Amino acid sequence: MPLTTLAMATFAVVVSLPARSTMPQEPKAAPTDPYLWLEDVTGDKALDWVRARNAESQKALTGSEQFQQLQAGILAILDSDARIPYVGKHGEHLYNFWQDAKNPRGLWRRTTLAEYRKAEPQWDLVLDLDALGKQEKENWVWHGASWLLPDRTRVLLSLSRGGADASVVREFDMTTKQFVANGFALPEAKGQVSWRDRDSIYVATNFGEGSMTASGYPRVVKLWQRGTPLSSATTVAEGKTEDVFVHAYRDQTKGFERDFVYRGVTFYTNEVFLLRDGKPVKLDKPDSANAGAHREWLLLELREPWQVGGKTFAGGSLLACKLESYLAGERTFDVLFAPTERSSLSGYSGTKNHILLTVLDEVKSRVFVLTHKDGVWQREALAGLPEFGTISASAIDDEEGDDYFLTITDYLTPTSLQRGTIGKGPAETLKSLPAFFDTAGLAVEQRQALSKDGARIPYFLVMKKGIERTGKNPTLLYGYGGFEVSLTPSYSATVGTSWLQKGGVYAVANIRGGGEFGPKWHQAALKQNRHKCYEDFAAVAEDLIAQKITTTKHLGIQGGSNGGLLMGNMFTRYPGLFGAVVCQVPLLDMQRYHKLLAGASWMGEYGDPDNATEWTWLQKFSPYHNLHSDTFYPKVLFTTSTRDDRVHPGHARKMMARMVEQKHDVLYYENIEGGHGGAADNKQAAFMAALAYAFLWQTLK
Repeated sequence: MPLTTLAMATFAVVVSLPARSTMPQEPKAAPTDPYLWLEDVTGDKALDWVRARNAESQKALTGSEQFQQLQAGILAILDSDARIPYVGKHGEHLYNFWQDAKNPRGLWRRTTLAEYRKAEPQWDLVLDLDALGKQEKENWVWHGASWLLPDRTRVLLSLSRGGADASVVREFDMTTKQFVANGFALPEAKGQVSWRDRDSIYVATNFGEGSMTASGYPRVVKLWQRGTPLSSATTVAEGKTEDVFVHAYRDQTKGFERDFVYRGVTFYTNEVFLLRDGKPVKLDKPDSANAGAHREWLLLELREPWQVGGKTFAGGSLLACKLESYLAGERTFDVLFAPTERSSLSGYSGTKNHILLTVLDEVKSRVFVLTHKDGVWQREALAGLPEFGTISASAIDDEEGDDYFLTITDYLTPTSLQRGTIGKGPAETLKSLPAFFDTAGLAVEQRQALSKDGARIPYFLVMKKGIERTGKNPTLLYGYGGFEVSLTPSYSATVGTSWLQKGGVYAVANIRGGGEFGPKWHQAALKQNRHKCYEDFAAVAEDLIAQKITTTKHLGIQGGSNGGLLMGNMFTRYPGLFGAVVCQVPLLDMQRYHKLLAGASWMGEYGDPDNATEWTWLQKFSPYHNLHSDTFYPKVLFTTSTRDDRVHPGHARKMMARMVEQKHDVLYYENIEGGHGGAADNKQAAFMAALAYAFLWQTLK
């Protein structure tokens, strides 16, 4: 199978590292912070405080008929049988994980392609998570399966309690549909496992004291043999405490079996090693480049310019060469993609004989087929695709052939799933969403705003055709702006039914910090330049007002995780620009973020608060430290999850407490389950979404 690029992975691999200063592992209390006690996630005092805040928000938002309608409408969408059951192919079967009203925790099931083509396929049940949870008295949440290839008779199942990132791992027999007695099993931890062969697996997990990084991920990876205790597993690679993570895995592609070790030095730098006779051979590449292997090919995705072999390759390029030739010292590359000012690489996926390349051109998807023939790479556009929207292209089974899946979506066109074969004409539509909301009279525009430094910031706008420009239209502006994540057009039945269909205007800002125009767009807002993504978002908001689409009173904003940090900065830096703010699972205390859960892994994005020089500019975008009692802020709704073990709920808790102390207008709701996604099942997801929309309608209209 292809080796995926790992810059954004949750886990990584290490062999040996140069020495560097060790990051503090134990949080040191800041004496000036009176709300540190709220960082005690499951402490009685903290949870009593949470329950009291939840009750206030429920009283303010959930008693109306509007809330009940919103919640019922969203839940109906999430539970609808008309949703696309997305599948992955393993052997002769297509596998799907499905949640609905009858199965809130979900069913893992399979079918054949012939059945899947039918409007109502017959499914073969593999595992019922609701039944398993009831039997074992656990609130299991599905976290995926790692397959043993090529026979596909065993998988390593990952299950989370309540939706946290940490999972338990258990071996499952696909023939008997039962967990394997005395099979591989790991206790709850953040980590990663992968098969080496039927009787051994690579394990990166919590092996005890000193085995985890400061970011809370494994720094040690071992090879574990069947029938032996985990304590006897052999260390394969070991990183440093200050690394982000380490892991190992086998490329199981028939004829190209290889073992790799990946060391995540920082969130954006890594080292990759190929294990030869048990010894690591380091791939000579820039630490900022992501490496992938597909059959005989080594693929390098550059994040910065690279001078090699007498040539200079631009950051954002995708390079290819034969892996064995590269290991022998050859440094001649073919350029599979080179970026332009307004285009970037969105992703790639290898079939048996080709590579599917997806490009963003002015935030619109284009897909190309790359074929190595007669010593050169040939490039041809994949036919029959729309001019506007987001397209995801992926190989179905690169062992067997050149079949691919396409997912096609935009703001107003229901998402469709297509299947095709390279060289055999247009793809067939397998499944398509129904029209969950009425799009008649709606239109999509792509506009640009000028940021403070003159940068052109694109954004999408969805609204009624010929809308009255009175400034009274309730408008929701969404953003993220970090970690090279691109926000592209997609069909959201929830946005459609809960916002657009009720007369709202919806906007999505493609601000710097994202990946819409490649690594340079992301790097433009890193660390000391973080303010640029906030200036970009403000510029889009100001453009909406300048067009008389909306005014401050009717303009709401929403974002989660890093987007929650964006929200915190927007209302503290631009308090007079917005009427309502929905701030979800946010980072907000940038002085302590690196000491809470996975926070240390993000210092490459934000900076190191313990470095006095970096704190001088980092504190300028720490919302928790920029609140003022004499400033009038827009009304804010904070939401988070007790089980979020990625972004600590203490961020939202402490911000809420300080704003209450300063007598600002603010609400708070913390879901007890849900992890970083905020919800563990459809019912919880519908409640949380309805809470946000009810708050926005109540505040903006």
